[in-house]
Amino acid sequence: MAEKIGVAVIGAGRAGMIHARNFRYLVPDASLVAIVDPNEELVRNNANLLELETYYMDYQEVLQNPQVDAIVIVTPTKYHCEIAVAAAKAKKHILCEKPMAMNVSECETMEAAAKQSNVLLQMGFMRRYDEGFVKAKEAIHQGVIGEVVMVRSNTRGPSVPQPWMYDIQKSNGPLAEVNSHDIDTLRWLTGSEFQTIYAIGGNYRCQDIAHEYPDFYDNVVLCATFENKMQGCIDGAQGVGYGYDARVEILGTKGCIFLGKTRESSLSICTADKQIGEEFVNSWTLLFKDAYLEEDLDFVRCILEDRQPRATAKDGKKAVQAVEAGNLSIREKRVITLNNEHES
Repeated sequence: MAEKIGVAVIGAGRAGMIHARNFRYLVPDASLVAIVDPNEELVRNNANLLELETYYMDYQEVLQNPQVDAIVIVTPTKYHCEIAVAAAKAKKHILCEKPMAMNVSECETMEAAAKQSNVLLQMGFMRRYDEGFVKAKEAIHQGVIGEVVMVRSNTRGPSVPQPWMYDIQKSNGPLAEVNSHDIDTLRWLTGSEFQTIYAIGGNYRCQDIAHEYPDFYDNVVLCATFENKMQGCIDGAQGVGYGYDARVEILGTKGCIFLGKTRESSLSICTADKQIGEEFVNSWTLLFKDAYLEEDLDFVRCILEDRQPRATAKDGKKAVQAVEAGNLSIREKRVITLNNEHES
């Protein structure tokens, strides 16, 4: 293998460009070889922004490039399995953004393809690399708050969904697109697997599409129990308007840990009418900027050191399993018991 890991990013949207900039300028042991996107204007313009000569509109072409050792998949979820299997067959290591795939079966197909080709398959759960989240995990391990009783996590986005997200059959809904990180956060911080899930959802902000997509929900609450008897709660929302809101509480027998930043800066303005004004965080791209970089750095280190990442294919698969259970609970209005008996 070359001295530097050649990386290609498939998907040139906002998240794709975060990874692309990291590998282009900030990951010393990597070299950004190309970016890929079917939108010719987008991929050409973004290649120019990155001062990058090589770009493709077909991911199959980049897999034939001998300079590419690894790929980052940042496409709509329905393409993840197809691209990951093709990449594994081409002996390219894989960093896949969440959600891992559309269903557990696709996750298992991806996992098997990577194993058969002996390539790394890392999941893009960047919160595992966030400084605050890492310190919280260490505090739990040290018993700072006693035994963990409950983990609550929320993600609420300011903007309304993209049109393709309204069809739950194509997007798996906000539980997948918005709350995959929360699901992984609960698994990671409890150190256990979901045992039961009960979820409720409703459409409160996107009523204009309710007649065409009656199953769509833009607000969801999920309650869970874990195999180690801990409890969990997730709430997710789209189109909240007030900002990007990602926070976690970890309640223990002897204390509580609070995670999450809501202020865009340290500036507070006090006015004559006795009001205090603060700017709320507006984008996940800023909130988790450092975590994305740490994730990309570790991806390359895992390849060079031939070791497993913090977020594995199993972690991606278990998150998808929880999404499926949550959506089933919403549809059937009942508690879903998950089957973990086959897990080693």
